[in-house]
Amino acid sequence: MTQDYAEILKWYCKAAEQGYARAQHNLGIMYRDGLGVSQDYVEELRWMRTAAEHGLATAQDNLGLMHAQGHGAPQDYVQAHMWFSLSASQGIENANSNRDIVEGWISQAQIAEAEKLAREWKPK
Repeated sequence: MTQDYAEILKWYCKAAEQGYARAQHNLGIMYRDGLGVSQDYVEELRWMRTAAEHGLATAQDNLGLMHAQGHGAPQDYVQAHMWFSLSASQGIENANSNRDIVEGWISQAQIAEAEKLAREWKPK
């Protein structure tokens, strides 16, 4: 089965611009993987962050990975921990494991900062 990425992109863009977090997340994936668009990590970050800020758990986990790896986003373990915590609180098991890994890389003060950011976080 051949994917019609132009058609998929058109509908994801319409839905994303109307605030649908799942479409925003999927646009991020398309830009990350170069599916029907030129690979563009700036656009991946834009759409992944937008979906994560709307509270989509899978986008929060992906944004955490981006910050943990410094791939498409500045490497920032505090931000990674925060996004993983938010995602894990919605039941994403992988995010729980990722948060635990990041905790091994940062200080107790950084963990406390990330936990504070997660507690204070509100969806947009």
